[in-house]
Amino acid sequence: MRIKNVAIAVVSAMLLLGVSACQQGTETSGTTTTGSGRSQVTYTRADLEGFVEKYMDAMMAQNVDPALFARNVRFTENGVEMPLGSEGLWSNMVGKGTYKFYVPDVEINQIGFIGTAREESNTNPDGDLVAVALRLKIVDGLITEAEQLVTRTDSGANPGGGSGGGAGANIERMGAPNPIWKEVVPEANRPSREALIEVANKYYTGMQKNDGKGDYPFADECHRIENGSPATNVPLRPGQTRPDPKTSTTYSGAWGCREQFESGLIFFVTRIRDRRFFAVDRETGNVMVFAYFDHAAGKTRHATAPDGRPLVGGPISPWTWQLAQIFKVEDNLIRQIEATLHRSPYGMNSGWSTFETGWSDKFQIVK
Repeated sequence: MRIKNVAIAVVSAMLLLGVSACQQGTETSGTTTTGSGRSQVTYTRADLEGFVEKYMDAMMAQNVDPALFARNVRFTENGVEMPLGSEGLWSNMVGKGTYKFYVPDVEINQIGFIGTAREESNTNPDGDLVAVALRLKIVDGLITEAEQLVTRTDSGANPGGGSGGGAGANIERMGAPNPIWKEVVPEANRPSREALIEVANKYYTGMQKNDGKGDYPFADECHRIENGSPATNVPLRPGQTRPDPKTSTTYSGAWGCREQFESGLIFFVTRIRDRRFFAVDRETGNVMVFAYFDHAAGKTRHATAPDGRPLVGGPISPWTWQLAQIFKVEDNLIRQIEATLHRSPYGMNSGWSTFETGWSDKFQIVK
C-alpha cells in the first residue's frame, strides 16, 4: 500500500508540473539550467516578437493580464517609473501602427523594439502617430520589466527633418526596416554579444571625444536614420553646395557617418551617458541600446576644430536627448544605425540606473 501511495504522489507531482509549465507560457522552445540549478524557460525569436505584440495589445486594452505580466512587474515611460496599466501611453493608446523593428535576444530572454502606435487626438479620428521604443524582459512566460520611450509630436525638434507629422508619422512612412537589418551573418562569423556591444559603443566614445581622430568603425555604406528621417547622406536641395567637412564650421547631415565624426563638429553633444545595451541579435548583428545625449550649453558651445578653426554652436540652454538606438554590426564595422529620440530635461536618466551609473559614460550590459 505504501508503494502504491508513493507512486500516486509522484504521478500527481508530474501532472502539477505540467500544468504549471502550460500556465507560464506555451510559446517556448525549451529550458536551460541556471547556475543555481533552477530551470528557466527559453524562447525562440518568434516567441519574443510575440511578447511585443501581446504587450502592445495589452496596452491598448489597458489590461494588465496576470497571464502575461508578473505580479511585481516594473514599468517606466520616458525615464519615469509609473504604475503599470493606466499611465503614460497606457492611458490613451487607441491603435497600433504598422512599422515594426524587433531585436530579439534569445540568449537572455529580452527583446528590443522600435515601432509606432496611435494615441488619442483632438484632430485625427484614427489617433496621432507616436514612435515607441521598448525593452521587455521575460522570465518564465511573464513580462517582469517593461521600459518604453514614447516620442510624440511635442517631444522636441526632429533631428532628421522629415516631411512633418513628427517622429511617429515619419517612421510609419518608412513602411518597414531596411532589408539590410534582416541579413543573416554566417554562424562561423558571428562575434560574441560583448564584442558586438564594444563595436557599437565606439560610436558613443568617438562622438563624445570629438577630436576627429578616433576609432570610427563605420562601413563605407553606413547610414543613420533618426525619428524616421535621414541624418546622414541627406540629399542636397537644388542650388545647394555640399559643405566641405574639412573647412565647414557647421555640422551637416549631407555628410556620411565617417565624415561627420572626422569633421570634429559634433562638439555640441557634451556627454553620452547611461549607455544601457540590452538586446543583441547575434544572428543579424543587430544591437539595441538606450542612452542619453547631453547638451551642456554655456562655454561648451565654444570649441576648436581639429585644424584650429574656432567654432560656436549648439543649444543655448541645457537639455538632453533621450534615445533608443539600433546598430547593424558586421565584420567589426557599423553598417546601419536607426534611432528614435525624445527631448527630455537636462540630466534625466533611465529610471533603471543608480545616480552614479546614470551619470557615467561607461557602458552597461542589461540582462
